[in-house]
Amino acid sequence: MVPSSLRISKLSKRFGDFVALAPTSLDVGKGEFLTLLGPSGSGKTTLLSLIAGLARPDEGRILIDDADVTHSPAYERDIGVVFQNYALFPHMSVEDNIAFPLKMRKMSDAEARKRTMEALETVRLPHVAKRYPRELSGGQQQRIALARCIVYRPAIILMDEPLGALDKKLRDQMQLEIKRIHRELRTTIVYVTHDQEEAMTMSDRICLMNSGTIEQLGTPEDLYFRPRSVFVADFLGESNLLSATVRDVDADGLDIVLTHQQAGSRAVGNGARFTAGEPIKVMVRPQNLHVESATTGAGGLTGRLVDVMISGSLTRLYIAPETAGLPQLVAAYPTRSSLVPHEIGQLVSVGWNPSDAVAIGDSGGH
Repeated sequence: MVPSSLRISKLSKRFGDFVALAPTSLDVGKGEFLTLLGPSGSGKTTLLSLIAGLARPDEGRILIDDADVTHSPAYERDIGVVFQNYALFPHMSVEDNIAFPLKMRKMSDAEARKRTMEALETVRLPHVAKRYPRELSGGQQQRIALARCIVYRPAIILMDEPLGALDKKLRDQMQLEIKRIHRELRTTIVYVTHDQEEAMTMSDRICLMNSGTIEQLGTPEDLYFRPRSVFVADFLGESNLLSATVRDVDADGLDIVLTHQQAGSRAVGNGARFTAGEPIKVMVRPQNLHVESATTGAGGLTGRLVDVMISGSLTRLYIAPETAGLPQLVAAYPTRSSLVPHEIGQLVSVGWNPSDAVAIGDSGGH
């Protein structure tokens, strides 16, 4: 087993009566890219601030390579931080900005210059060394902020919403750049974002937080295809959530009956234990719904098409089931000009493969 580069043990933080972070434990492996994901107020930024030494915990411990740094000042933690606002010195050149942390560590001018140019090469901006931050684009400034962070080779890099100020196209490009740099350097990165697509794209693992606690921790595939709670299924990507009751449980999955439906169906588990008679939610991702004309389809549900939305590479169909009490469904498929267009008001049949239906505890988790 790879030893932990960062270990959080029962860490907590309160502000008066408000619990910003309930007792939380978390291990981050050496060289891992872990993303703290969640809505505003979920505790992700509080946890990052505690790791960085910018706030003091009420309880718990923080260990970096088995050394207890819980009460150590930020500058003694061998941690680099990249913020959303870049925090570059406007009166310094790019070269001097990057060299600044090395000079603070009393490094020789020759070695500082060598490392600065290596960092600029890593972020692919060696040609801007003599410019000033105001002469750079937002994406270039963010890469310089990253170069300033990696230049002194910290054991851990913390990133707090670093791409939040960039437009979507530039944000997508920067995601690829950060992934490339992570592959090259293999530095441990803890990354904070509220953007689910960003987390899915970049992370080795995602720590999804909710109300100061960890809701689920796992790979992007784990959280997307095997959510442990309704919150996870609903937060990470689009999902169709249908109420159902467990009829029977076997080694391969569950026999279920959808609420308001008589016919039985199948679903797969998510690692939780279920019992016969238990109310559950069944999640089916939009891309796993099959939609056909109701006259020819073989699906178990019928409904009226109420809207069609083309968002670039994906087309989404919004369907109101004919059966009262069922929620609106959304289906998605790759946009192609050759496909026969669907008409709003059309009666369609909706179905899915049993292996694409995931059972989730109706109480929110197991």
